[in-house]
Amino acid sequence: MSSLAVDIGIPQATSVVVTSDELTVDLVDGRTVSVPLSWYPRLVHASENERNNWRLIGYGEGIHWPDLDEDISIENLLLGRRSGETPDSFQRWLDLRSASSHQ
Repeated sequence: MSSLAVDIGIPQATSVVVTSDELTVDLVDGRTVSVPLSWYPRLVHASENERNNWRLIGYGEGIHWPDLDEDISIENLLLGRRSGETPDSFQRWLDLRSASSHQ
């Protein structure tokens, strides 16, 4: 018995659009993936400027938001995986944002 291993790879992103309720990513293979912004709490709590300040990383295999310290992989988007951040970690992030805005 033999098996055939197929490496399909992860398509790279070419563009990203973040609205107040959706994250949409265009891929090099022509697909567009859209997910609810609620899947990524840091993006939900970000300003429009922070949401729009992103860059592709890993040759388009991920997206990074430097103002939010948020990274999302294209693989996780395709697999329908939400943010894996714990509630405690997210609360610490919110607390730091709140403290920074009051200085």
